[in-house]
Amino acid sequence: MYKIIASDLDGTLLTPDHKIAPFTKDTLNQLHHQGKDFIFATGRHHIDVAGLREQLGIPAYMITSNGARVHNCKNEVIYKQDVQPEVISGIIAMTKQDPELRIHIYRNDDWLLNQEDPSLREFHDTFSYQLFDVDNPPLEGIAKVFFTRDDRDHDKLVEWEDKINDQFGDKANVAFSTPWCLEVMDANVSKGHALEAVAKEKGYALADCIAFGDGMNDVEMLTMAGKGLVMGTSHAKVKAALPENEVIGSCSDEAVAHYLSDQLLK
Repeated sequence: MYKIIASDLDGTLLTPDHKIAPFTKDTLNQLHHQGKDFIFATGRHHIDVAGLREQLGIPAYMITSNGARVHNCKNEVIYKQDVQPEVISGIIAMTKQDPELRIHIYRNDDWLLNQEDPSLREFHDTFSYQLFDVDNPPLEGIAKVFFTRDDRDHDKLVEWEDKINDQFGDKANVAFSTPWCLEVMDANVSKGHALEAVAKEKGYALADCIAFGDGMNDVEMLTMAGKGLVMGTSHAKVKAALPENEVIGSCSDEAVAHYLSDQLLK
């Protein structure tokens, strides 16, 4: 029924310790051999995802930075959409006043951060950040800007979501990937529009796609795909935004792989 499988990673396809579990790997490999196309659809940086693709061991397109970049199986960029320079400068000027905010930037092949965070170096095995100066931020080649807090205070980040939307809502897509990670892309960027572009390139329509996700940055993709499935562990805002979508289990139980195995494997 479905020719393309697209999945978010953290909180969806990956285990809680951010790994590809054996059953998931086996299921996706079997589907690949049956002619199904798998697509990573994530807020992560493409270099980060390329390492996971190697572990998975099948050719797969990568939708990264929430749709701001799309790479094909040969690791060639087939789509990119940067945040406008004036949006970057304006947002950094606003947010640098908040000492509790960690400001992250994905610029082409780089991950930039405004202050040291040793825990992140431990979390990412093969890809890590460099520091940047908030008084002289880079403005070109920016796929996304995102914000975290050490205390993971969602309500404080919602305040910044509102402020950024008030100032730049017509030029930016502002969404939470997790309740403690607020992300800003260009207004024309979403995982859903990137999925549509990949499907067209492969000769399919969105109706041929099945997608899985757990964040507000997945809402467009889960709405636009032929079938969009919501993780049971998703934030209440996600479930409220997608009341008609089927809800499945948890990433800790490999719910995506079990669903695919039950429904799509021949």
